[in-house]
Amino acid sequence: MTSPQGKTPLLSQPGVQRVMYPVLVGILVIALWQGLVVAYELPPYLVPSPWLMLKTLFSDWLPLMLALWVTVKITLLAFVTAAVLGVLISFLFVQSKFIETALFPYAVLLQVTPIVAVAPLIIIWVKNPTASLVICATLVALFPIISNTTLGLRSIEPDLQSYFKLNRATRLQTLLRLRIPSALPYFFGGLRISSGLALIGAVVAEFVAGTGGSGAGLAYQILQAGFQLNIPRMFAALLLISLTGVALFAAMAWASRWALGDWHASETSHD
Repeated sequence: MTSPQGKTPLLSQPGVQRVMYPVLVGILVIALWQGLVVAYELPPYLVPSPWLMLKTLFSDWLPLMLALWVTVKITLLAFVTAAVLGVLISFLFVQSKFIETALFPYAVLLQVTPIVAVAPLIIIWVKNPTASLVICATLVALFPIISNTTLGLRSIEPDLQSYFKLNRATRLQTLLRLRIPSALPYFFGGLRISSGLALIGAVVAEFVAGTGGSGAGLAYQILQAGFQLNIPRMFAALLLISLTGVALFAAMAWASRWALGDWHASETSHD
């Protein structure tokens, strides 16, 4: 539906709706949460109200922000490492079906192995605390990139592949001009999943490490708040982790639109 001047109303635009609808749902949930806490007079050590959580977030701003920076740094390092390794491994897999068949089960093994089981060993083997946490988070975030990118590199149209063979394109030319463009939507899909998993891996690794001091992340703040029964501070740290995950996903969605928005149906279609 358009206005008399032929322009789409602001509230009917897809971009506005993608922001407005989640915000409205969030406001409704927060209002319901606040109302239930006040109505039932729930004590803060059980369930703090959203208002108390926000007050705690601002009163404890400095230690929480320092811890957030540590967690974000580990997350970004792990995410970049997983992206680079995942792409390189995917390129290796598509070179030969034998290589993929022989090595892909080990990539699956990384996915199904609980990080809490191997993190203590990695922390013991790697003396640098930051490096050990990055390795743990990388292992969690690696598989989606390998799986999605490999699928994308193999999901090319047979007619286009025959056309490249007809023109005697080299393996490198086929990779750069056919396989990689075809794999980009799958790759960015893997990045969206991997960004959140890198954050989860970083937080879980911090829980296992239990490191304190100036190099402690948000997981240590949650543990410390739990020991002290400072539940509002625990909820504030959880809020920061959640907002960081949303920001990472939004960044990957923007990168996908920037790279694919001019030519791929997944970004150009607004149905």
